[in-house]
Amino acid sequence: MIFTNKVSKIGIYTAIVLLALVFSAPFLYTLYTSFIPIKYVNTFTGLENWTFDNYKTFFTSDAYSVSKWLFNTVVMTGIILIGNLIINPMAAYALAKLDFFGKKLIFWIVVITMMIPYHMILIPVYVNMAKLGWLNSFAALTIPFLYQAIYIFMLRQFFIGVPNELIEAARMDGLTKMGAFWRIVYPLSKPVLITVAILTFAGTWNSYLIPSTLANTPEKYVLVVGLNSVKDMFFENTPLVMAGVVLTTLPILAFFFVFQKQYMEGISNSGLKG
Repeated sequence: MIFTNKVSKIGIYTAIVLLALVFSAPFLYTLYTSFIPIKYVNTFTGLENWTFDNYKTFFTSDAYSVSKWLFNTVVMTGIILIGNLIINPMAAYALAKLDFFGKKLIFWIVVITMMIPYHMILIPVYVNMAKLGWLNSFAALTIPFLYQAIYIFMLRQFFIGVPNELIEAARMDGLTKMGAFWRIVYPLSKPVLITVAILTFAGTWNSYLIPSTLANTPEKYVLVVGLNSVKDMFFENTPLVMAGVVLTTLPILAFFFVFQKQYMEGISNSGLKG
């Protein structure tokens, strides 16, 4: 029996490793291609021919503004990330624990909003940003996206599972409703907040359609939009294009690997209660 269990575990782990290799193969190819000269594309070459020239080109050539694009991306992602970690939890807590007129109606509006693809309302958003004079600004790239209905729903489901007795005890100790939320409930929701942070970071960092629509001047490009313009200019220079892909992918991978444990905990706790 013990031998059978060991063989079974070995088989499972082998299958997992093989699947991991299959799914990581495209990125490994991208990473490899980004380090080789163009003459070695679609061939295998040793480390002696690898080079950082493709990356140096992005950061040293006057034809690109990668440093500026990267700065724009960091600012946009940071503002949206902070906003989603403040506004979404407050809205979710109100829908989960507070009693007020129209609570159920507001909740169902949030649910219905989740079913509407953002592409359907992009034109009205563009028109509103134009009327406000916010086009080609960080305001247009951030303010409409400081909350997300799906995250409000996830957090609400988590907050429903927080015992009311815990909140009542905090209130008896002299905390206000907001004090009980920020000092008791908010810290307890760390796993699901990290899940929200990862999803927000990945979605914002890799966003193309919205930034390219609301900010269409090169000095306001974010990294994905700017590198996509490089791809259009140098489509046949595969190593240069792949270097751009790596630049946009590595921050997301690093963010996920740092918080992957909390991410899995948040996924398991956010949608199964209530």
